[in-house]
Amino acid sequence: MDSKIKSILEEYAQRYETSDFLHDDPSRFMHQVEGRQNKEVAAFVASCLSYGSRKQFIPKIQALLDYADNDMYNWIKQDYYKDSFKEDDKSCFYRLYNFSMMYKLFESLHNLLIEYESIGNFVKRNSSDGLSAIKAITSYSAKTGIETIIPKNTTSACKRVCMFLRWMVRDNSPVDIGLWSDFIDKRTLIVPLDTHVLQEANKLHLINNKTASMSVAIKLTEKLRDIFPDDPLKGDFALFGYGVNQLSFIQMIKSLNN
Repeated sequence: MDSKIKSILEEYAQRYETSDFLHDDPSRFMHQVEGRQNKEVAAFVASCLSYGSRKQFIPKIQALLDYADNDMYNWIKQDYYKDSFKEDDKSCFYRLYNFSMMYKLFESLHNLLIEYESIGNFVKRNSSDGLSAIKAITSYSAKTGIETIIPKNTTSACKRVCMFLRWMVRDNSPVDIGLWSDFIDKRTLIVPLDTHVLQEANKLHLINNKTASMSVAIKLTEKLRDIFPDDPLKGDFALFGYGVNQLSFIQMIKSLNN
């Protein structure tokens, strides 16, 4: 590992993993609600909707919390979601998701909560580390037919599932809440990999891949583990910060040239 790259990423991880990160990030919603089980459900639903423009999906997540009066756990477990979401409603809720798809997601979560009492109990009983937790969640998706929202297997990078697990497992963080740190080791988590993270990792020569997949996410996580051996997903904040600073530099150069 190049010592200069290591120093850069260590600096950005420290600079960006702060409470200020929450302001425009979907992780903020789990901090808005009370109760362990409620935080799990709010975080899971927020992660499912976290794609596209933040300016568009953040209000949609907030709308769901408003529907649930900030108690998404009971809103789903007690079937209250059926007052606002109908199985046959094909009108658009957010981008590719219509109200019927959201109904199916809530129905599957309702059944999970009835059987296991909490998402945490489900993951604890069906996994032992980061990768097996991803497999447990995607297998449940395949079994319940919600693969239009959650991948049905780990062929893809499963970015939003990995992000949700980061939120739930990493402790001692102003962003991630570490509810599951007692049964999943944060050293086994897989980095949430999307096009942006892939681009920044390639620029830093951490990897040399053009397509996001689970195998590439695992490869990048191994590189980040060289820098942050006890907590490789600190590297998620580091790569975010590196990208922000690269963009700021480009914007500054453009303004000087205008």
